[in-house]
Order: sequence, then C-alpha cells, then structure tokens
Amino acid sequence: MYTYMNGTITEIEPEKITLEVGGIGYHVVVPNPFAFQEGSATKVYIHHHVRDDAITLYGFSTIKEKRLFEQLLDVKGIGPKSALAVVAAADVAEIVRAIEMADTKYLNRFPGIGPKASQQIVLDLKGKLQTDVLTVKSRQKVEELEDALRALGYKKKEIDNVVKELDMSKETAVLIKEALRIIANR
Repeated sequence: MYTYMNGTITEIEPEKITLEVGGIGYHVVVPNPFAFQEGSATKVYIHHHVRDDAITLYGFSTIKEKRLFEQLLDVKGIGPKSALAVVAAADVAEIVRAIEMADTKYLNRFPGIGPKASQQIVLDLKGKLQTDVLTVKSRQKVEELEDALRALGYKKKEIDNVVKELDMSKETAVLIKEALRIIANR
C-alpha cells in the first residue's frame, strides 16, 4: 500500500521510530532505530503489514532492505519479527550472499532462525533474490574464486569459510590472493 514516507523523525524508541508526515505521527517499526536521528527529515521505505489483530508499519532506510524483508516474509515459517531480526543483524549483501551460497550456518546466527528455518530460507529464496542486490558480476567472481581454490586442492568447506570473509567488489586475482592469505593464517 505504501512505498515510502518523507517526514521528520520526532521520537526514537528501542524498536520503533515516530515519523511525522503532514502533521500525523506514524509509529514505524525499524531494524535499527538508533541509525536514525531525531529531528532529521528522512525518507523511510515502508512495508504495510496487516493481520487480523494488528496493522503495523515496518520501515527501512533503503529499498534493498525493504525488498529483502518482503522476500523473507514469503518464506514458510518466517514472520515479520524474524525477518526484521535478519535485516537488522547484517548487511543486505552479506545475507543475500549467504542465501545464494546456501550458507545455513551463517543464517542460523540470526535471532529466531534455527536450522530448519535457515534451510527453508535457502530452499525458497536461492536464485530468486533481486539481481540489484547481488549482481551477476559478483556471482561470477565467487564462482571463479571457488574454481581457482578447488584447482589448488582446497575443500568446499574451507572455500565457503573463506568466501564469507572477502569483499567481492575487488578483482578476482586480488580475491584469490586474499583467500590464500586467510587460509595460510588459519
């Protein structure tokens, strides 16, 4: 129903903010309320969630966070509270990478996400996430890096652990060197 709201943040609480828009204060549940500044004019991307017993506005500072939240809501067994905890706990690109790499251990670390839920997230979302979050180019880099490390005799588990620690914005050759350095220091 809503895409975003432009307004002024008038109150910050542990789980939500109050966003004043046109003289009306809206309570908006956000992943990290203290990332916002009281008194500042801001754009908040909104997800309007309706249940039989409640109507809740969930807000996000970027459209990527909102999209990931909505995609997590489509996963069987994941509700707004768990989806919000996932979005709050890590960078969107890291979460998407974990899903695309089927890294259930990474997903298990989020509050409310156990082994079954993390497997369901991977099953439902792998390959279906927004391409603007994880570009085809970075997927290709991950595949090239994995191929190179496999060719050097490293096992899948070692490779997956190293890939988690790397910044995929760098060139493939640099990533290979950094991966080898990380493995050598373990």
